[in-house]
Amino acid sequence: MRTLSQVLRETTERFPARDAILDPSGERLTYGELNERVDRLARGLLDLGVGKGDKVGLWMPNIPEWVVAYYAIARIGAVVVPMNTRYKTHEVEYILDDSEATTLFAVGAFAKIDYLEMIAEIRPKLPNLKHVVIVGEAAEGMHGFDEVVARGGESLADGRLSERESACDPSDNVFILYTSGTTGNPKGAMLSHHNIAKNAEQVTEVLHTSEEDVFLLAVPFFHCFGCVLGVAGAIAWGAAMVPMQVFRAKEALELVERFRVSVLYGVPTMFVLELEENRKGKDDGTAYDVSTLRTGIMAGAPCPIEVMKGTMEELQCNVSIAYGLTEASPVITMTRFDDSLERRVETVGRPLDGVEVKIADDDHNPVPTDEMGELACRGYNVMLGYYRAPEITAQTIDEEGWLYSGDLATMDAEGYVKIVGRKKDMLISGGFNVYPAEIEEYLFTHPKVQNVSVIGMPDDVFGEVAAAYIIPREGETIDPQEIVDFCVGEIANFKVPRYVEIVDDFPMTQSGKVQKFKLREIAKEAFDAGSMAKLSPSRK
Repeated sequence: MRTLSQVLRETTERFPARDAILDPSGERLTYGELNERVDRLARGLLDLGVGKGDKVGLWMPNIPEWVVAYYAIARIGAVVVPMNTRYKTHEVEYILDDSEATTLFAVGAFAKIDYLEMIAEIRPKLPNLKHVVIVGEAAEGMHGFDEVVARGGESLADGRLSERESACDPSDNVFILYTSGTTGNPKGAMLSHHNIAKNAEQVTEVLHTSEEDVFLLAVPFFHCFGCVLGVAGAIAWGAAMVPMQVFRAKEALELVERFRVSVLYGVPTMFVLELEENRKGKDDGTAYDVSTLRTGIMAGAPCPIEVMKGTMEELQCNVSIAYGLTEASPVITMTRFDDSLERRVETVGRPLDGVEVKIADDDHNPVPTDEMGELACRGYNVMLGYYRAPEITAQTIDEEGWLYSGDLATMDAEGYVKIVGRKKDMLISGGFNVYPAEIEEYLFTHPKVQNVSVIGMPDDVFGEVAAAYIIPREGETIDPQEIVDFCVGEIANFKVPRYVEIVDDFPMTQSGKVQKFKLREIAKEAFDAGSMAKLSPSRK
């Protein structure tokens, strides 16, 4: 068992001169330089008074500073709280407040979102938030990232860092990643150093990763896909990382060629767009050199067989399908290189070593082979629990250590798992988990809304998007567009409903619950008939 800091130090000892980060902006950091910068920022954080166990928010896109901050926070025994770059004011306030964060790392702005303005608005409401560290020009009352690094450089003789680092235990909580809850507010899944370090190493070992590899990381660092499978996975073996702030297929293939990328990560949508771009390049005579691609991971949504075939045959990228959830650190099962094409697209593979999987009925008893039930796992990868939510933790992890995923699955005699549905009412939009209850809770604040029910609708680009069925208050008239615009700027863009239907009532059970399966049937009929109009925000 090792801490994240120990993994970085060991890799640095083996490969001090090898590239760790190759940023498209031109910045390059070797492992020796990365480790030194992590040391300096860690000392700077100690100088600010960040204590062991303090929660530190990371609200930045995929940039080198994210990686430096991630490991510096871990090195001093504090806890990383990654935050979605598309979050809006009330989401940021909720997470910083619920996590009791004392410090926040952020950029000034990203994707036309003014972070400084939002931070200034919510900071008076967050008594625990003592320090804000900005990459770039900091506003009054905030620290510059380079300034904090410089503070650490001035205290080289300070022995506090080694004392603090040696006090860290692999079983300590190092990470709180908020996942949207079915009851509305997101829950903070607590992961330990060991959870992350071992899962990252195991997943990338399946990919036969070595120090010769170069990872293109367009999947966001604030998600386990990016920070565990990506950042921690590359560091485990001394591989190089190419961070990409915003995914664009053309730029992704250009980066593959420029940096001789060998490992490609993404949700199926990303691979679809890369395949289309690669075919376009071949057709117009500007083909990309993707000959260095070797492997990668496709996760976050079901993979169509044609996408897998194209990825393997046209990109020559022997990808693995991975399945998991944040609460499992995150990967539970993976396909292997020697699995058949059918198994790669029809299943999510078999469990990682040290991870048990069972398919259970509603009483948590195992069901027979090939029968459907809820997927549960047990092993080193199970989270420590939800932060400040012992009752919800007890509903998710039983006394025997089984973590219940909420996903319906089957498992064959050889241990291959097939996901057949979602027990929890969740949709996946562009690789992000979206829980309807969270959108519903926000839409209930609209003064004209009496009742609302949100479901997922199929989408060619994002896989799924949210559709809101709304019953207006008596005497009120609602234009569907105003519902979309009501959400824009207040909730993350991947949660904003793209279909809004105004109705008089919902299909209900006798106990008064909305029958969402019937709502989905109604929506499908309307969609197939072409009577549902897809909406876009009319303002930014």
